[in-house]
Formats: sequence, structure tokens, C-alpha cells
Amino acid sequence: MKEFYHQSVTEVRKQVNGSMKPLTDQQVAEHQKEYGMNELTEGKKKSTLQIFLEQYKDFLVIILICAAIISGFLGDVESAAVILIVITINAILGTVQTVKAEQSLASLKQLSSPMAKVLRNGQIAKIPSREVTVGDEVILEAGDQIPADGRILESASMKVDESALTGESLAVEKEETILEDKVPLGDQKNMVFSGSFVTYGRGSFLVTAVGMKTEVGKIASLLKNTSEKKTPLQVNLDQFGQKLSIIIIVFCAVLFGINVWQEKPIGDAFMFAVALAVAAIPEALSSIVTIVLSFGTRKMAKEGAIIRKLQAVEGLGSVSVICSDKTGTLTQNKMTVEHYYVENKCYSADVLKKENSAQNQLLTASILCSDAKVLDGKDFGDPTETALIHMGNKMQVSADEIREKYPRISEVPFDSDRKLMSTLHDLDSGRTMITKGAIDVLLDRVTGIQKDGKVCPFTEEDREEIEKQNQFFSENGLRVLAFAYKKMDGVEEISPEDEKDYIFLGLISMMDPPREESRMAVEECIKAGMKPVMITGDHKVTAAAIAKRIGILKDEKEACEGMEIDALSDEELQDFVENISVYARVSPEHKIRIVKAWQEKGNIVAMTGDGVNDAPALKQADIGVAMGITGTEVSKDASSMVLTDDNFATIIKAVENGRNVYENIKHSIQFLLSGNFGGILAVLYASVRALPVPFAPVHLLFINLLTDSLPAIALGLEPHTKKVMERKPRPMNESILTKDFLIRIGTEGLVIAFMTMTAYMLGYGSSHNTLLAQTMAFATLCTSRLVHGYNSKSNSPVIFTNRFFNNVYLAGAFLIGLVLITAVVMIPGLHDIFKVQTLQFSQLMMVYGLALLNLPVIQLLKAVTRKWLK
Repeated sequence: MKEFYHQSVTEVRKQVNGSMKPLTDQQVAEHQKEYGMNELTEGKKKSTLQIFLEQYKDFLVIILICAAIISGFLGDVESAAVILIVITINAILGTVQTVKAEQSLASLKQLSSPMAKVLRNGQIAKIPSREVTVGDEVILEAGDQIPADGRILESASMKVDESALTGESLAVEKEETILEDKVPLGDQKNMVFSGSFVTYGRGSFLVTAVGMKTEVGKIASLLKNTSEKKTPLQVNLDQFGQKLSIIIIVFCAVLFGINVWQEKPIGDAFMFAVALAVAAIPEALSSIVTIVLSFGTRKMAKEGAIIRKLQAVEGLGSVSVICSDKTGTLTQNKMTVEHYYVENKCYSADVLKKENSAQNQLLTASILCSDAKVLDGKDFGDPTETALIHMGNKMQVSADEIREKYPRISEVPFDSDRKLMSTLHDLDSGRTMITKGAIDVLLDRVTGIQKDGKVCPFTEEDREEIEKQNQFFSENGLRVLAFAYKKMDGVEEISPEDEKDYIFLGLISMMDPPREESRMAVEECIKAGMKPVMITGDHKVTAAAIAKRIGILKDEKEACEGMEIDALSDEELQDFVENISVYARVSPEHKIRIVKAWQEKGNIVAMTGDGVNDAPALKQADIGVAMGITGTEVSKDASSMVLTDDNFATIIKAVENGRNVYENIKHSIQFLLSGNFGGILAVLYASVRALPVPFAPVHLLFINLLTDSLPAIALGLEPHTKKVMERKPRPMNESILTKDFLIRIGTEGLVIAFMTMTAYMLGYGSSHNTLLAQTMAFATLCTSRLVHGYNSKSNSPVIFTNRFFNNVYLAGAFLIGLVLITAVVMIPGLHDIFKVQTLQFSQLMMVYGLALLNLPVIQLLKAVTRKWLK
């Protein structure tokens, strides 16, 4: 079956309603029953309770719940309560994030205009847009939102803004003619689509699709079928949690067996094994990560990036491919004059002067022969015409003053057949008709040309020179308007018949220029090991011109059009994307395929967008980035991050923040695990030597909740550094538990365990004072972990650098922890609660000394292992 844009209006009428007449009420009822109402349907959504319960699927969480239940049965209610509170808080945070994220289809529903004008029973009726059906004839005028997809019946210079669907930056002029070739959505000039709106003129169309069958509906289907991707940190933490839990459970089971073999009470042995498991498993890790990510979102918001999903903060740090829209993100989203071509000379817009008579004459003509206005800083009218007005302002020429001085006497409005617009004015030189339009049309009507202030006959050489200049403009992605004039003495009204025998005045080229900061941002992006890719609905020439200017495109071969992707299988596309930097005239399906192809190659992909057509790809991408100013609500809801300034450079800042956040989280994890490993080694040493256990269960709980959490959070808030942008993105499948990471945990844990057991043995002494030994071991391990916070600031030594003192949060955590542990061992009222005894001053100094000794020893080890690991 032929596409609707390949068919005549008569063929389409017969296909959709079987006759040439408007629908009757009976036909409307039949069609609504057959095609459904004009609304978007939603799939079955999960309830808030389902989402909440899904937060408990994590393996680490399941282990902790089991530990809490066992603790409760064994009478350790405090431990059970703390564990359950921590994991419940995490579940609530996860639920809130998920519920907020799933609003894309609700926003898509709001795209349809509430009312539509249709022809029914031979009369015009105003109805709710959801009641529009296939076969309806809808009447449109400027400002109307289009309620359904359809074939143009009539167009009186009607222009439609389809940017939300196609990414095309300029409004598309609609026409009734049949299109012969297969063309992408943005070039279907005899069709209109739901969700777009009329910016100029009037017309009517025959509805060919409603609801989920429209282009917006297809996007809604894509959105439902597109799954969100877990960030590398989420994947890492899931894998890490499973491995760690298994290791700890096996170790605790072995320890339980050793204690039973040593004929210790089974209940005590089991209780201690459970307490050690709870202490060793960093159940506060999820909370710490959430807090660190939350602080990251606050920092990013100040820099123009609002994070909708917390995990996106870290995910940004892993991005290796950034697929960016062109209009408004890399460009200013504002047509701007680039060049004037007058009297066979080309001038850059930066050097134009109103004192130059030829340039001033072209400027005056361009202002008079346009309808655009700028009121209170807002543009009204066609973007190309507003660019002409802004050029006047740049040259300190007021459009209002020019128009007041030379008022419009008559006009012939622009239409797509003539491709011209003409206006009549009384200029200083007499009554004159000014015409602007397409260069190929205008040159055929020119008989003279202005040179050096004189009118000369228009020769073939002149034509070739002008066409050569026009070709240069076109090859550089510039939109070109030609201007000419004609003396009209005594004429009161002009008509299309007058549009001939012109004197050529000049050309004006314009484009949506790149943002000033785009080139620098692209350079930084490439330097940081990321590949920038432009994906746009605009034409290939325009997209390539911008991409060259900002450094994305090096070779013309790296640019392609969406239709080329259609010929490729998914496997072929994976090889194809590596060599392409610019995609033009793409559809929503193309965008998803491009993103998936990069993901299949092991890349973390960020995708920017602002239109409805971008929403599925934004959701498919690892990090979806929506535009805050020009973006639709649909794109914002489908995204992970929203740019308040619509600026590509802000994404690069966000990537830097993301990389720093990940580094800080990794340091927090290293701090927690090395400290936990130190405690485990101390217990293992005591068990192997058949010594009394060095810690009571309450000691482990105190360490876990107080001396662990505060420094870990503080490390997550470590000040950021720009050095992270000198590295390549980490591989998607890179585990947190890398070789060097495990070596650091092992060596640092060993040092902490040595200091702890030294204190234990000093307390145990010849008198075998178990309580004193446990007190000193407990106090030393707590204080050692507080000191160890400073070791965990960096993988390289920091003890003699400014960085050692730059984290006020860590200093605060250290002081609070030190006060708490000192209070526990020195205040008699707390001894029964925490199973300790009062330390003498000399014993307390031993504890402090051994704990502090961790700092120089581990800093020295860092210096040695850093060289070795390299």
C-alpha cells in the first residue's frame, strides 16, 4: 500500500472514509469504534507498593534481613532494629526516585490540543481533540496545535513547527502536492503530525491516524518498550555486594566452626558470628552512596544541570559517547546573519557598517520586506526574518524607525509557489517595490544589477558570480535570501504580475550559529576520552557545517543521513557507528538504534534531546539529558538529567562532577572495606591462637554505626579535582574490586589489624585481663579507622600536601568520632552498655599512639605500592 504522502487527496479520501464528503455523526461513531479514541494508552503500571518491595531484591539486603531476624531471635534487638531501619530508609529513597521517573506517557497525553475545529455534517464544529477520528477534516490557522496525523487538503502559506517530532529548527511550509519518492518525516510536506503546531498561515487536513497510530503514538510505544539502563556503579555494587556477602558468610561460618571446635558455647559463638557478619557487611554503603550522590546533585544544580535520578551523577563519570542534538545544545537556537553579498563583494556580518551605502541599502530593504518584530526582547515571526531585524539592531539601526519612515503601501505575501515576498514603499529615491525570496526564482526575473552605486545590465557573468557565491553559502550550511528592487512610480497596489524586471541588490546568508563555548567543550570532551556525536533532524549540509566549526566533524565521510541506517542490520550498524560523527534527518527509531549500537560495543552513552521524538532514545541511553529551556515535558520526564541552560558545555561539567563523585565513592568503599578487613583479621588472629574474642557484638555495632559512617560520608564529599578529566572513561565492565583496589584494602587492613592486636596483647598481658584487652582493641580499632579516613583521601600519599587539610567534613567526622570513643572508655556510666572498662591515661595514650601510627605507615605503603602497581 502506498504511503499517504504518495497519494492524491482524492485517493486518501476514498481510503479513509470511502467518499468525498465530510463525516456524518453515524460515520464518526463507527470510526471511533474501529480506530479508538484519539488518545495515548498506557501499559499497566506498577503500584507504589510493588516498587517499594522491589527495593528488597538486592542480595546484600536479603543477607542483612536474615542477619536482623537471627539477631532478634538471639535477643540482640538493638542490632536487628538498626539493620532494618537502615535498609528501610534505602527502600523509601529508591521508591521515591522510581515513582518520580515514570511520568513520560502522562506528559505525552498533554501534547494533544484540548479542542479542534472539524467539518462534520457539512458544518464546522469545535470538539475535544480526543473525539477527532480518522476521516475528519480539520481546519487550522496560526497558533493551532495539530490534534492528529493527516494529509494536507489546503494550505495558504501554512507553516508548521515540527521541531518536537523531527528536530528541524525551522518551521516547514506545507503544500498539497503529491510526493513521488520515499522521504523522511521532516520532508513530508503534504502531511501534518499530532503534537506540532501552526506558526503561520492557514489550511486544512484530512485525518489519517489517531491515538497510538500517530507518529507521537509510535513514540509512546517506543517509550513503553524501552528499558532504562543501570549505571556502572549500580551494576558494580550489585556484583560487589553478592561477592562480598558470600565471602563474609563463608568466613563467619568458618569462624563459628572454629569457636565450636574450641568448645565455646554454641549460642555465644553463633551470636558473635552473626555480629561479625553484620559488622563486616557495609550495610550503610547504600545510604552513604545516596548521600554522596545527593550532594553531587546540589553541586550540579548550581552549574546548570538538574539531576532527576541520583544514579545519573555517577553514571555521567563513565560516559564514553555523548550523542548530542544540534539545535539549541551545540547552537544558539537563533538564526543569525553571517554574510552580506552586495556589489559582487562578500562581507562578514562582523564588519558591516551602516555608513556603507550599498550595505545600508540592503539592510533597509531586508527590514522593510519582512513581517517580524522584536517586542520586549521576544521575537515574533519567522526566524529568518527576525535574524534580519537583529542584524539591524547590531548595526544600530532601529527596525521600527525604518518602517515608520518608509511605511508599507502594498504587499504581495510570500507563498510556496512563487517563493517570493514583495512590499511597496516610498523611499528617498522614489516609490519602490522590494522583493526577497529564493535565489533561483529571483535571478530569472532580474534584468539589472547595482554596482558602485550605479545600475548596470545583468550579464551571464554576473549570474555565474552570484550562483558561485550562493553555492559557497549552501555548502557551508547557510540559508540564503536574495533581494532585489524595482521602481514603481505612480503604482498604488502591487500584484504577482509586477514581480519581474528587477535590479539585483544582494544576498544575505544566515544560520543558527554554534555557541561560543561549544568548541572548547568538544575539545575537552575528546581530551577526556569521550566521542562526541551529533544526531539531528536537520539537513546533512547544515549539520556538517556546524559540526566542522566546533570540531566534531573532521571528514565529510563521517556524516550520514538516517535513510542510510535503514539499509543496515543491527550487527552492521555496530561497525558503522564507529566511523560516523554526524547523523542528519534521523527518526526516533534511528536514534534508539544508534544508542543501542554504541551500548552493544560496551560504551556508556549519554544522549541529549528536547523533543518528543527524542524521548525514547533519552530513556534508552545510559544517561538521558533533556533541555530545560526548549525541551518538552516528555523529554524531561524520560531523562536522567535536565540542563537549565540547554548548553553542551554544561554536560562536560557534569561529566567532571560525575567522575569526581565516583572517585569519592570508591574512596569511601575502600575506607569501609579496609577497616572491616582489619577487624576481621584481628578476630581471625585471636581465633587461630585460641584467645578470647577481641570484640563484643556491641563493639562491632558501635564501629559500624559511628566510626564508619561519618568518615565514609565525609570522604564522599572530598573536594573535586580537574585531574579526573585527563583520564579516559573507565570501562563499563570494570569492577570496583580491581587488582590494585584489593591490594590496597589488603595492605591497609593488615596494618590496622596489626595495630589493633598489638593493643589487645598489651591489654591482655600476663594477667590475661580479657575485658581490658577487649577495651583496648575496641578503642584502637575505632580510633585507627578515624585516622584511616585521612589515608583514604587519595590513592597517592597526601600527608605533606595541601590536600591533607582540605576536607572540613572529614575533620569534623574525626573529632566527633574521637570524642565518642574517648567518652565510651573513660565515662564509667557507659561501661556496662558498651562492655568496656576505664582506661588509665597511659593506656589511653597507647591506644592513640598505635592508632596514629597507621597514618605514616600506610602513607609510606601507598608511595611504595603506587610505584609497584604502575
